[in-house]
Amino acid sequence: MKFIHTADWHLGKLVHGVYMTEDQREVLQELIEIIKKEKPDALIIAGDLYDRSVPPTEAVNLLNDTLHKINTELNTPIIAISGNHDSADRLAFGSSWYQRSNLFMKGRWQPAKDIIEIKGVHFHTVPFSEPGPIREIFNGSTITSHHEAMKVLIEHITNEMDTSVPNVFVGHAFVLGGKTTDSERTLSVGGSGCVGGELFTPFNYTALGHLHSPDAIRHDTIHYSGSLMKYSFSEAKQRKVVKIVEINQQGFASVREEPLKAKRDMREIEGYLDELMDPAFYDLQKLDDYLKITLLDDGALIDPMNQLRQVYPNILHLERKSAQRDQKRKIKSSTVISKNNSDIDLFKRFYEQVTTTNWSDEKEQKIMSTIHHIKGKVD
Repeated sequence: MKFIHTADWHLGKLVHGVYMTEDQREVLQELIEIIKKEKPDALIIAGDLYDRSVPPTEAVNLLNDTLHKINTELNTPIIAISGNHDSADRLAFGSSWYQRSNLFMKGRWQPAKDIIEIKGVHFHTVPFSEPGPIREIFNGSTITSHHEAMKVLIEHITNEMDTSVPNVFVGHAFVLGGKTTDSERTLSVGGSGCVGGELFTPFNYTALGHLHSPDAIRHDTIHYSGSLMKYSFSEAKQRKVVKIVEINQQGFASVREEPLKAKRDMREIEGYLDELMDPAFYDLQKLDDYLKITLLDDGALIDPMNQLRQVYPNILHLERKSAQRDQKRKIKSSTVISKNNSDIDLFKRFYEQVTTTNWSDEKEQKIMSTIHHIKGKVD
């Protein structure tokens, strides 16, 4: 059977103050055209259909129109789960009767036998969940990380899994070793949000969402589809694709890609103001792209943003190279100062930055006494 793997639509996304909804509508039309051409047996959406738990009306309408077109008009089954940006309950509303038209929308994980079977392939869906709810379901006090929670869920699935047929896992997680970008919301502090790739060994194909690059991880059976389109300048050099997976009855999955090309790309360019305003340069540019422009000029400039927008209407971010250098020097200088200063000097600098009251000898004596007390306990 054949299915298309996609994820991280982030409908309703706001990037540098600009809603991406109309751009998303055009990319989703590309997806619909791919579905018409490929005629897959199913479409997988591995989480983050929306960009926030309470999406704007335009995003809700866009999702409704898109799912109706794919599921009802093109008669393509859809398997979708909630991601860390979605509201699990809102997304799952109506799911019990959606299934009558082969729209399987899972918002929250529950220990029910709800394997989805399509053309002899079993799909196992695990929406994004924090460790806490999973700990409550299984009464497992040791479940304190996403890895431990995922391990318990997969053990629950594999205990009764039919290994005589191909099995596909659909989830939303950060697999250890994956490459992140600025537009992905951190799942937890430190490394507790990561899950080990070895957990997915029982499955013939693992369809994941969360990381926005289709190249986020290199693995034979674990795949990220990447996001629908670019959502930050840290993604400027990424490819955007959907993955087309064909899996035979022996469980071997072959994967190929179909590119998604947004009407407006997200790019970074740099140069001197006069150079960027020269027709010899900008005549070679796609002028309506979303741009981050870095100016190399050192001197004073008169309203460079307004000048540039006469040529490049969709500048989302403008900065000076000199400002970047100054910030790096400031950080480096601050680090050197911190290494050379005493504890009381460092605290005094901190105090002056976060308060408007004056430093005094009395305050200094109290802080010094506290520092000595703490150090005495540590020693």
